[in-house]
Amino acid sequence: MSELTKSVPEEQGSDDMAAAASTIPMAGGIQDHFRTYMQRVRGGDMGSLPATSGLIVLVAFFWIAHPSFGSLGNLANLTQQSSTSITLAMGLVFVLLLGEIDLAAGVAAGVCGCTMARVSAGYNWPWPAAILAAVVTGVVIGVLTGLLCAKVRIPSFVVTLALFLAFQGVNLWLVNNGAGQKGNVSIQDNFINSLYNGEMATWGGWLLAAAVVAGYAAVKITGQAKRRRAGLSAEPIVIIGVKIGLLAVISIVAVYLLNENRSINKTSHVVNQGGKLVRVPGESLQGVPWVVLIIVVLLVISTFVLTRTPYGRHVYAVGGNAEAARRAGIPTDRIRLSVFVINSFLASIAGVLLASQHRSVDASQGAGLTLLLAVAAAVIGGTSLFGGKGRPMDAVIGGLVLTVIANGMSDLISGNNGSAYQYIVTGGVLLLAAAVDALSRRRAGSSGLA
Repeated sequence: MSELTKSVPEEQGSDDMAAAASTIPMAGGIQDHFRTYMQRVRGGDMGSLPATSGLIVLVAFFWIAHPSFGSLGNLANLTQQSSTSITLAMGLVFVLLLGEIDLAAGVAAGVCGCTMARVSAGYNWPWPAAILAAVVTGVVIGVLTGLLCAKVRIPSFVVTLALFLAFQGVNLWLVNNGAGQKGNVSIQDNFINSLYNGEMATWGGWLLAAAVVAGYAAVKITGQAKRRRAGLSAEPIVIIGVKIGLLAVISIVAVYLLNENRSINKTSHVVNQGGKLVRVPGESLQGVPWVVLIIVVLLVISTFVLTRTPYGRHVYAVGGNAEAARRAGIPTDRIRLSVFVINSFLASIAGVLLASQHRSVDASQGAGLTLLLAVAAAVIGGTSLFGGKGRPMDAVIGGLVLTVIANGMSDLISGNNGSAYQYIVTGGVLLLAAAVDALSRRRAGSSGLA
């Protein structure tokens, strides 16, 4: 009989089994590890399992229903289209972990993008200085928001709703004042424009894949060894090997496909130039988009901060029970302020990508559905609206789910009602994710896992 079955009497109910699963070492073998995981799932601790399963189902459905969904060009489009929502959602994960909300994150990203565009196009600042101006703007916004919420004690909903309205005025002022164009400010800097629209060299994609797999393997193996030395529960080495192998396969396949030439005009063709028919060589469009590198770097850093540092543990502690965290000596006000700063910093990166995507900015930058889609991405990915549960990877998974829905439905549904159906389905998916979150917390509470 395994250690798992020994440690829990047979007459205990499934709720007691689920509660006990969180304390049982996972190093007893693959079967014990899997049984422990299933007990946690049944107890309500599902993490991103629903979103990951939904993503796989959606991709398979749209690919079968519309084969062009799986084309090389669309694969690259999916990575680029999801990048802004994912970046913004990563920042919102920090805020949501405390049970707070930032309704101004989208327009704050717009303010940062407009600031960058104004100093770049209007005052000819080089791209490092222009991007730095956007980042500094984001940090200042985060400090202001955090001070009002943490020190003045105004609810984050009220603060960010007020800033949501105010920042739209700031955007309007930025695009209509200062040197250069007014109204719609075009960005001429090639580096800034290539952040969203450009691709890495083919060797760069392979280097990125190797770094991701090697880094993940190093973290998992050293982490397991450290936990074993400390006498703590640890994943079986076989499970770790499977995870590393799966990541390696996904990375290799993705880079291989993105490094293929996905240009529509791959072969030489004849064009009319000044009344003469001229044969021109085929075009080349290949390589991993730069936004993939940006997302990977932000994901690694934010995951490290939340899972490998005392600060990250404090964030989860405050989100789980702020009063208990305060009594334990955790500076709750500073933690609350800091998450708004991190959120606005990542919003500034999203604003840069948003400006790069359109190669210009206008008064509506970051408005509309920008914020709603980012919040939806975080929640659909598995981050709880009630605080205390979530991780940056949730933003990536949720962002991909929303992008797959929008992209796939645009292929399947045409006509005037296409957008209507997209909004209805997206809203339904968000509502389903919120319901799963609420039911999971209730189940975890009754089983003792919460």
